[in-house]
Amino acid sequence: MSEVPVIDTEHLQKVYSAGGTPLVALADVTLRVQKGEFVAVVGASGSGKSTFMNLIGLLDRPTSGVLRLDGVDVARLTPNQRAVVRNRKIGFVFQGFNLLRRTSALENVELPLLYAGVPARVRTDAAKQALTQVGLGERMGHMPNELSGGQQQRVAIARALVNQPALLLADEPTGNLDSTTTREILTLFVDLNVNHGITVVMVTHELDVAAVSRRVVQFKDGHLVMDGPPPPEWTPAVPAPWHVAKTSEVA
Repeated sequence: MSEVPVIDTEHLQKVYSAGGTPLVALADVTLRVQKGEFVAVVGASGSGKSTFMNLIGLLDRPTSGVLRLDGVDVARLTPNQRAVVRNRKIGFVFQGFNLLRRTSALENVELPLLYAGVPARVRTDAAKQALTQVGLGERMGHMPNELSGGQQQRVAIARALVNQPALLLADEPTGNLDSTTTREILTLFVDLNVNHGITVVMVTHELDVAAVSRRVVQFKDGHLVMDGPPPPEWTPAVPAPWHVAKTSEVA
């Protein structure tokens, strides 16, 4: 029996009403993302990529079509059930770090577990493990204003991982970072994917960032127009094992 996809959409569509006129933001999108994939989502402003991310992140509902997250048909869930699935199965990383300023790195990472009602000792141990996983084991007691931008994003990534979600959903995660820190964060994503088997779906408008992924999904005018490996002319911001394999095959 084949493994259940982390994301499974069939004829997914989202239509908004703009002054009484239907506006198709996403049209007939069918795709699957398997466990352990690293997928970049690209497209110009208004292409549908943000709508797609909002749907798979359970921040919005499709107008029609099927959306399954880790085998769960989310269209059939109540708002409370959707919130539970979102908390347990998705880890979010945004362009803005969204950290509580007067709260330590450790306490920021504990928040999803606090909302889930996890006992204090268990959530503290899990948060420590997540921070260690992203290389901040010695910065747990620091406040956000005592951390660099890259370190703050690492705290946000640890917070996204602390529930051990089925999916790490990153929306422009390097948008507020300089080129050096961008490479550090992308290297972390590659490590989480390769060495920890974490499924990553990352939306970005930067081609060198998208090129780090194993697979690129591109939207245009609400339609899925590309689904495959990054084009060879896109130079990845950081190398990944699959790039080395591709080079070896050519040689």
